[in-house]
Amino acid sequence: MPEPRKTDLLGRLAGISEDAIQRLQDAPGADKLLGALNLMRERVDELQRRVRGLEDLERRLAAVEKKVEKLSKTTAKAVGAKAADKPAD
Repeated sequence: MPEPRKTDLLGRLAGISEDAIQRLQDAPGADKLLGALNLMRERVDELQRRVRGLEDLERRLAAVEKKVEKLSKTTAKAVGAKAADKPAD
């Protein structure tokens, strides 16, 4: 029995929200508000796309840092071995 009551409540809420949206559209300055909200939505979408791109760049940077560290260790060993092979003056 509680199920029809929930549906009725949700139906009433949907009706109330539709009425509120209609009133908002009829209010003066509503077009500016809706335009600002749409612009904000577009900017948030763009920001999300950029953040996803930054995550990819961070992964690539981490991989490059590991390679540089590995190469610097190899180079340091090679330089140390060459210095040990040189006779002292």
